[in-house]
Parts: sequence; structure tokens; C-alpha cells
Amino acid sequence: MGYHHGDLRAALLDAAESLVRERGIDGWSLREVSARIGVSPSAAYHHFKSRDALVGALSAQVLARLGERVRKAAGRARGQREDPQSRVIALCRSYVRWTVEDPSVAGLAFGAHHDEAETPVSPHPHDVLAAELDKLVEAGGLTASARIGAEFVLWPAVHGLATLLRDGLMRLDSAREVDAQVERLIRAVLTGLREETSQHRPQARSAHTEHLGS
Repeated sequence: MGYHHGDLRAALLDAAESLVRERGIDGWSLREVSARIGVSPSAAYHHFKSRDALVGALSAQVLARLGERVRKAAGRARGQREDPQSRVIALCRSYVRWTVEDPSVAGLAFGAHHDEAETPVSPHPHDVLAAELDKLVEAGGLTASARIGAEFVLWPAVHGLATLLRDGLMRLDSAREVDAQVERLIRAVLTGLREETSQHRPQARSAHTEHLGS
């Protein structure tokens, strides 16, 4: 099978993603990826200098896809005027559903290192969440002071729930129950942020926010 330059790169990423679903992040090699699409390992090395480079690029691709997914979920939320928290809840529900439905790839998204200087992520899920929290302030659902660093309060909460469900350490009976649990969690966190009295806002950061600030 012949591939154009860009097509081969995309095919390698698709094959790697399939192997992640089958065997996890570490259960395959770049040679296996090449064999799966019928090209030589040397052809793959024209696009990725190592297996780690391929994993990093796939992680970036998955994160961008997740960012687009949660952005669309927030945009589909209805009744923001009546319920300013609805967009953030919809975003977080989408994230938890994705983690539970595609656990191996979800583990790849945040478990593999990638260099954003080489492979920028757009839209990044962090940026989508930050934008929704800004909108929540504009809608009167969160104070400007509570907004400071709020994504690093909300994201650990929802990521923790998603990870517990993914790993079977917490169980719910249906997708509807998962959605209800997400809503309860997010409303509790946002209420806590609105009512906090401490003026100390720890300056949390991530590799992505450090890249933005560089």
C-alpha cells in the first residue's frame, strides 16, 4: 500500500491508537505499528524518531480531540441563563463519559509525555475548561476572586472521579447515575469555591500552563 507523506503519519497514529486499545500504552513496538499498516520500520522513522515520539504525538492528538469534544459538549448545554453552571457540568460529564468508554486511550492522554513546542495541542482541554470558568464568572455563577486557580480545583475533582470509575474502584449502576454523580460533584466544588473564606490561592501549574507562560 502506498502512502503520501501526511497520510503515512496519520496511518501510523491510527495504528498506534488501535494497539493502545488492545494492549495498553506499553504493550507494543514501533515495528508492530509499521507492520500493521504494511510499511517498513524505516518508513515510520521518517515521521517518528522513536516509539516515545510516536506515543507523544498520539497523546497530543488525543488531547486535542478531547478538547474539541468537551468544548462541543459545553456548547450544547441548554439553560445557562437559568443555570449558569450547566456548561461546566456538561463539559465534565463529557470528560467522565469519555474516560469510562475509552479507558486505555484516556490513560494515554495524561499518562504520556509530549513536547508542546513540537506538537501543540489545540484546543487543549485545560484551555476549554478555563474559558468556561471565565464565562461562569460573567454569568454570575462564580466570583472573580474564587476564579483564581479554579481549574486546578475542579479538574482534580472530576479527573479523580473519572479515574476511580475507569479503574473499577468506584461503581455506579448506569450512565444516568454517572451523569448525576458528576453533576453533584461539580455543583459541590463550585459551591465550595463561591463560599471559601481563605484569601490564599496556591499558584498551581501544569506542563501546559508553563508552556503557555514561556
